[in-house]
Amino acid sequence: MSKLKLMAMLGTEHPIIQAPMAGVTTPEFVAASAEAGILGSVGAGYLSAHETRQFIRQVRERTEKLIAVNLFVPEQVEVDPLYLRQAYEALQPIGKQLCLPFWEVPLSESEFDRQVQVVVEESVKICSFTFGLPDEKTVRLLKENDIYLIGTATTVEEAKLAEQAGMDAIVAQGSEAGGHRGSFSGELTLISLDELLRGIITTVQIPVIAAGGIANKEMTKNALSAGAQAVQIGTALLASDESGAHPLYKKAVLDADEGCTVLTKAFSGKTARGIRNRFINEMKEANIAPYPYQNDLTKGLRKAAAKQGKNEFMSLWAGESVHLSTSGNLKAIIERLI
Repeated sequence: MSKLKLMAMLGTEHPIIQAPMAGVTTPEFVAASAEAGILGSVGAGYLSAHETRQFIRQVRERTEKLIAVNLFVPEQVEVDPLYLRQAYEALQPIGKQLCLPFWEVPLSESEFDRQVQVVVEESVKICSFTFGLPDEKTVRLLKENDIYLIGTATTVEEAKLAEQAGMDAIVAQGSEAGGHRGSFSGELTLISLDELLRGIITTVQIPVIAAGGIANKEMTKNALSAGAQAVQIGTALLASDESGAHPLYKKAVLDADEGCTVLTKAFSGKTARGIRNRFINEMKEANIAPYPYQNDLTKGLRKAAAKQGKNEFMSLWAGESVHLSTSGNLKAIIERLI
């Protein structure tokens, strides 16, 4: 499929997808992305089925353009209650600094299957997946409802699995990408976007979308010249006027220096790239619960940190090119990328 055909399928003016940054995207941000001529994406990974439905409807009150919904494929994770307790206790020193010596930790449960049903019922036409691939039954249901499916791959092997599973396109997530790694098969492997694109494009027959560290016109052009049919942008849009990121988060993005990002499991239990801060440093040797339990354990701390204006304890997800980020109107930022 050519770049123009993919753009027609996604209903966009430009070969750009707004990264579905769960916890950051708001209905206003997704709608603004769509109105700017790119594919707006709902980051529904942490939402309930009811919240997903409400979010979709709120976006549609603001735009008639096509949008995508991104879902986190649930993993079967067994956790030792004692280890979970130790991981909670390891967070106590940070809790005390935030005047939270103890805090409630409701453990989350995935509503993936119900979210899929919402996607169908709300006539969403594009659905993307992170942290794995939907099963055959789910793929069949979505295909029967003419929904375009996009998988995420961090290796060539994952791209092959995505194609075999029935995905219509693949986001190739390079090691430069901010936020969580979408890895789901084999050992965590860090491959640069350039190398990953070369491997995936020559291996699969479906469209490939480049993601990871793309922050300006030259980077966009390079990815498209390498054979990607579109690019996915996240960090470069974080500090836009319409972004739902916390003001302290936006400031950290705009103040960032080159080389300031690191990979950490400290916030969620899953490897993710963000701006290094005290939380990451203080948790280096601590017990970390597996995802999604660590995410549940730290949720109260991150919320308190944001409320108290302490970004040193917030998760500041960002890609390697965060130092190139700019503020301003989202449409103006998009125009600089093309």
